[in-house]
Amino acid sequence: MTLTLETTDLKVQLRLTDAWFTVCDLSALLPGRGVAALLPDGSQVAVFTDRTGRLYAIDNRDPFTGAAVLSRGLTGTHQGHPFVASPLLKQRFDLESGRCLDDETVRVTTYEAKAA
Repeated sequence: MTLTLETTDLKVQLRLTDAWFTVCDLSALLPGRGVAALLPDGSQVAVFTDRTGRLYAIDNRDPFTGAAVLSRGLTGTHQGHPFVASPLLKQRFDLESGRCLDDETVRVTTYEAKAA
C-alpha cells in the first residue's frame, strides 16, 4: 500500500519582525517530525507540528554544538510542554519558549507560526 501526503493550499508562515514569511507547505509537516527552512537573513528555522495541528518554529541551530540539526531532533512532552531533543547531545528545547530544559541559562529563538 502506498501512502500519499494530503496536499492543501495552506502554507506555513512565520512572523519576522513586522511581516509574515512563507517557509513551506503545511503538507510538508508530519506530527513529530521537523522541517528545516531558510530565512531571508540566511539563518535556518526548524518547523514542527503536533498531532493537534499546532505549529512551532525555533532556531534550527543547536547552541551547544553550533550545528543546524534541531529539525532532525526527537519531539516529546515534559510536564505538559512540547520539546525537541537535539540529535547530537540530546539537550531538550521547549518548543513554546525556546528554553533549554537541561540548562536554564541557554535558549533558542522561537517564532510565531501560522497556517494561511
